[in-house]
Amino acid sequence: MGIGAGILLIAVGAILTFATDWSVSGVNLDVVGVVLMITGVVGIALFLMVWGPRRRNMPLNPPPAGYVQPPAAGGYVEPPVERIVEERPTRRYYRR
Repeated sequence: MGIGAGILLIAVGAILTFATDWSVSGVNLDVVGVVLMITGVVGIALFLMVWGPRRRNMPLNPPPAGYVQPPAAGGYVEPPVERIVEERPTRRYYRR
């Protein structure tokens, strides 16, 4: 189930629970609507937990020599006095 299907289940459940006054013998439509909404929320949460981390691209190449890590809090870092110039690959490879 994707995010779209989860949102659809939440919408249909909310319509059944809050916007209708139908009665079907043997079925409580309010309960069916709440179950659909809970299923949609759980489906979206599972989708984000399972597929969310897989969509990040991590570069395979290490940072070049002479790379200075940017400061965490936005402070200023002096650039290195000597710069080591290396050829950098023109194409980056990413792990899928």
